[in-house]
Amino acid sequence: MNVHIPQLAKTAPLSRYTVFSTQDVDEARCEGTNVFCEHRLRVLDARARIDAYMCLRRFRGVGVGRMSYGGNVSIEPGSLDSFLLVQMPLSGHEMIRSGDIVVHSNRDTASVIGHQRPFSMSHHAGTEKLFVRVDREVLDRHCQQHLGHSMRKPIDFRMDMPLDTVAGQRWMRMVNWLVCEADAAGAEGQTTMGAPLIEAQIEQLVLTMLLTCQPHSYTEALCAEAPAIAPSFVKRVERFIEEHAHEAITVVDLAEHAGVSCRSLFAGFRRFRDTSPMQYLKDVRLQRVHDELRASDPFSVRVTTVALNWGFSHLGHFAADYKRRFGESPSDTLARG
Repeated sequence: MNVHIPQLAKTAPLSRYTVFSTQDVDEARCEGTNVFCEHRLRVLDARARIDAYMCLRRFRGVGVGRMSYGGNVSIEPGSLDSFLLVQMPLSGHEMIRSGDIVVHSNRDTASVIGHQRPFSMSHHAGTEKLFVRVDREVLDRHCQQHLGHSMRKPIDFRMDMPLDTVAGQRWMRMVNWLVCEADAAGAEGQTTMGAPLIEAQIEQLVLTMLLTCQPHSYTEALCAEAPAIAPSFVKRVERFIEEHAHEAITVVDLAEHAGVSCRSLFAGFRRFRDTSPMQYLKDVRLQRVHDELRASDPFSVRVTTVALNWGFSHLGHFAADYKRRFGESPSDTLARG
């Protein structure tokens, strides 16, 4: 396939990983949908043309890319359901609006758009940008591992990322290193960066840098001192819940299995897990519903059936809890299965 690369992109970093290059608005929208999500793309100046391109190098659940629309356009995707996007202009200017929040993004300020924030974006002519795309499930799992417990709500990032701060400069050094290494490996025909172990380490690096460089709803918890080691009965109950979540379980069952009183059980979970044993059970069951919906055929499976099978009899409460946890409705998860 012969790819037309706009003049600005011929020698640009990541150009060997070109996904598309076009002067057609519909083609740019269609190709962008394949990488990001369904969206509306409009040229704001009817007399002008676009000269759009996108380059992207993936590393498992994260990707680093470079793109431009080559003209004044507006992008209206609604919200990002399955990924988070960090955008860092190399030139020009973008304006991102989400409710009452407006971010003017340029060389000094990146934008961070999460899956819970419906937004629109104005991309000005002459703007080129690097971007980092992060799968939501990968980020959530990484954050939970560092927290040591499940998250009651999805991660909510601050939308503007100042790049003249220590944290912003650290983030940009990591991104620039990743771009340079990807280009060097591609130019020399190397396969090192494609090795599974190396890509896994790169993925972990990007996730860790994002969680530590950009403020979010779990920053304080991640920066807090590590709690004392939980007693063995807490871990024993956690294992029991993981293995028997599909069964009818009461708090008395859990206390008897742990060999402690109900009072001690609640105290242990409150101190070392910042939750209750029954909330922990509920969180595990919600995760099982989520996993099952993602793996199911939407034409042969009903959300109600899966929810009831996992013990959620009040479907209204279930739907609300599910959306708080995963940022989307159960039916949306099933539709993407």
